[in-house]
Amino acid sequence: MTDRWATPERIALRQAVAAFTRDRIAPHLPQWEDDGQLPRSLHRETAEAGFLGIGFDESVGGDGGDLIDISIVSEAIVENGGSTGLLASLYTHGIALPHIVDTGDRELIDRYVRPTLAGQLIGSLGITEPGGGSNVAGISTRAVRDGDHYVVNGAKTFITSSVRADFVTTAVRTGDPGHGGISLIVIDTDTPGFSVSRNLRKMGWHCSDTGELAFDDVRVPAANLVGEENGGFYLVMQQFVTERLSLAVQAYATCQRALDLAVGYARERETFGRPLISRQVIRHKLVDMHRRTEAARALTRRAVERAADSGDTTDPQLILDAAIAKNQAVEAVEWVVNEAVQIFGGMGYMRESEIDRHYRDARLLGIGGGATEVLNDLAAKLLGY
Repeated sequence: MTDRWATPERIALRQAVAAFTRDRIAPHLPQWEDDGQLPRSLHRETAEAGFLGIGFDESVGGDGGDLIDISIVSEAIVENGGSTGLLASLYTHGIALPHIVDTGDRELIDRYVRPTLAGQLIGSLGITEPGGGSNVAGISTRAVRDGDHYVVNGAKTFITSSVRADFVTTAVRTGDPGHGGISLIVIDTDTPGFSVSRNLRKMGWHCSDTGELAFDDVRVPAANLVGEENGGFYLVMQQFVTERLSLAVQAYATCQRALDLAVGYARERETFGRPLISRQVIRHKLVDMHRRTEAARALTRRAVERAADSGDTTDPQLILDAAIAKNQAVEAVEWVVNEAVQIFGGMGYMRESEIDRHYRDARLLGIGGGATEVLNDLAAKLLGY
């Protein structure tokens, strides 16, 4: 049976992204982490290389491909010296644009989607609010219709790429309390009344700028409404399967990179006159790291293939698959990066060591896209427990 992940086209894609990562990303990542953000030029370079719009149809300015292709890009970047923090920042449009594309609004697509996929604009998604967390239905940032505009007041927090963003696809309350009163609206960050009230410092994802946003009587054209008024909750929910599977891919790709780094170090490092890898306890650690990585990859790839084939992200089975895959992959990566640091010993605790970055970055994967506990509860309901 043909391996869908190893067709000639996908092998070529993986090789091209790997080469791009080794040349244009890995050597500069430590500096970008110190800077706290990626240069805008990287977005343009990635677009010119043909990798920024993977997963978006050519009709909206993308490079084509499906969720398998998106996953291959993520694998290749992380496994060749990139990081999940870099993916979060460089590909934030993966969560900021799909809602716009799904509505088929040609004006919004031309104004926001095409230039973003060309690396000319940076977009972010504004959902989470102070005290809100995973409760999307509890959003309180309000947008009140005033003629041809909406007037927006409220706050958002933990918003990826929002410090550099040119626009924020923002969840607002336009109706009654609950999920039925939520809308999505695109807000340009140069609009009067919009501000990044804080540039947040984080445990990991240092190269990914993250902001706290304030909306003070921000007047937004009604034409920037994404889809139907009060229909935003469903647009957000439809993207959760893809987001969770993408995070699961990032998790097992980090497992693989951590394992590769640990193996390389164990072969080179000598203790008491012998290579570290000659110690049985180290070899057993590496086998366990390999086993957990392979299990997470197999479970996630199966779910990715189903999602790519179905396209129906409201299918309860796909929602369950994504939740289970993400939690399995997160459990694996947290264990694997911890063991990798242990194998590196003191060097693993140094900022100059790449494994330090993966150790810090991995901790967010069990929080973003739905916390592990939230997804376990969701899975229990879908399984009828």
